Amino acid sequence: MYFIKVITGIRRCGKSTLLLQYQDYLKAHGVDENQIISINLEDLSYEDLYAYKALYSYILSRLHPSKTTYILIDEIQKAAGFEKAIDSLYIKPNVDIYLTGSNAYMLSGDLATLLTGRYVEVSMLPFSFKEYCSLNNETHEDAFAEYLKYGAMPFAATMDKSEDKVDTYLEGIYNTVIVRDIEDRQIRLEETKAPRKITDIRLLKTIAKYLASVIGSPISVRGIANYLVSSGQKVSPNTVNSYLEVLQEAFIFYSADRFDIVGKQVLQTNPKYYMVDLGIRNHILPRKNYYLGFSIENIVFFELLRRGYHVYVGKLHTTEVDFVGQ
Repeated sequence: MYFIKVITGIRRCGKSTLLLQYQDYLKAHGVDENQIISINLEDLSYEDLYAYKALYSYILSRLHPSKTTYILIDEIQKAAGFEKAIDSLYIKPNVDIYLTGSNAYMLSGDLATLLTGRYVEVSMLPFSFKEYCSLNNETHEDAFAEYLKYGAMPFAATMDKSEDKVDTYLEGIYNTVIVRDIEDRQIRLEETKAPRKITDIRLLKTIAKYLASVIGSPISVRGIANYLVSSGQKVSPNTVNSYLEVLQEAFIFYSADRFDIVGKQVLQTNPKYYMVDLGIRNHILPRKNYYLGFSIENIVFFELLRRGYHVYVGKLHTTEVDFVGQ
């Protein structure tokens, strides 16, 4: 019996491409076409599979009778109640399951309960600077300036760059994440009868813009609420906290908790937030220069994540250590 592989990350970071590459790998190593079931739930051809029973029946009828069947499902969160189908398929003999999703909420609730100990998460991020350089025949100095300005989403890294073209591409990603992925999350909340947490997309974008402008700075929920109230918006700390969770679940922002180096304990106050892609950050913020140090700090944070560290912000008495990796 195989572990289920769940590939997560912000939309358009390369999850679908990874599944396609894996299919090519399987075929190159002798796996027959009829052993592979590949489903992309963003393709309207598969719209009938949005109900878990239909998804289960479709896959069950195509399982290979004697050899391992490789099941690859892209954007699995679009299928309502998908965890029930996956749980039933998991217990079938000779089944190897690969899933992708653009929202961490899919790993909570019923999925985590049903599949505890049965799946591993593979986290994907936009390109590292090393990967970015391997795609562009430029000096590292020129490439780094572009990396800071346009970010490292795969298509932005490889396209014929102009500010307008990149901006249009990043706007599409950002709006899709904010609107479509949040909408998928809301559907799942309704399925489980949980209260709707997100009712104001404009407020969500305001909070995202605020976080993007203060990356590298300690953040408190109450501080964000006070900022919003001072700008004329009535909002409670509880509402702000819910919206922060949503932005993290959509893989737009990642948080780094503070770690007391002397006391060897994680502190529950004033974490820092880092944005998954500097190009998206530059897209949503006003067109002006920002302190370079925070942008580099953002890059270092994600490089540490890529290398497998759990990353904290260190507190040493009254001083701060930028990062502690464990």
